[in-house]
Amino acid sequence: MKNAFKLYSITCLIFIISISAGIAQEKNQPSPCKAHQVKGNIYEVKGGSGANTAFFIGEKEVLVMDAKMSAESARQMIAEIKKLTPNPIKYIVLSHSDGDHVNGLVGFPVGLNIISHYQTRKDMDEAFKKPEQRLYLPTITFSKKLDLYMGNKQIKLFYFFPAHTSGDIVIFFPEEKVAFLGDLIFLGRDLLIHRHKNGSSFGLVKTLKGILKLNADTFIHGHGDIASRSDIEGVIKALEEKQTKIKSLIQEGKSLDEIKKIFNIEDRPAQAGRRRWLSLVEVIYLEITEKK
Repeated sequence: MKNAFKLYSITCLIFIISISAGIAQEKNQPSPCKAHQVKGNIYEVKGGSGANTAFFIGEKEVLVMDAKMSAESARQMIAEIKKLTPNPIKYIVLSHSDGDHVNGLVGFPVGLNIISHYQTRKDMDEAFKKPEQRLYLPTITFSKKLDLYMGNKQIKLFYFFPAHTSGDIVIFFPEEKVAFLGDLIFLGRDLLIHRHKNGSSFGLVKTLKGILKLNADTFIHGHGDIASRSDIEGVIKALEEKQTKIKSLIQEGKSLDEIKKIFNIEDRPAQAGRRRWLSLVEVIYLEITEKK
């Protein structure tokens, strides 16, 4: 009887553990991609792996902005597009080279027009080692400005300054007053500057001020809800205040470790095979001290 009860208890425990593991695994799974209309024929895609993406449905073809992080999420995005239009995808415009924005390219058909800043192509050329990845290197690059036309629709691409990386571009729809920003803003958290890709916090300030000069009022970005002009203004204000404070502390003779403590910064340890991510405070400190 005792053995039977013991066996029953073990069986129940295994069942509970299995259910808990299943729930945990389910929670870790990203939600499916889902398209939401922003304005007119411009749609944002949330869900799946990787950053938020977007697409524009033209009269005869579709333009996609960024490509998700995995082939599966890219295919989900394509399925969302097909729900809304039979038009084929003609262009993919990449805001920058981070994996959560470009690794899903392998889920798209081969032979599309892939557009980026020339520095983004260089970064991808270094990162894309597999033969199937190299089929998706950008085919059209530019340095400062590029105008696209889809029928009567004009779409303007701008590069301002090194910011999140040294290849970030803005995709602007003048008629709808909508801009796609990639990772040029983060709301409710510190901005991310990739020094290993020659990003710059001071360049980001100038880039965001350049964006405000565009006649846009709606901003799609990689990691949050739709932003407004006041959101952009708030990001600029907070970043400039942080830069000014750090500069003042440096002038007082404070070390980097002391400044990190003042801002309550704890470094995230480097993960296996990945470089250590620098906090915004450390990035600003290094930028200021390197100018001396």
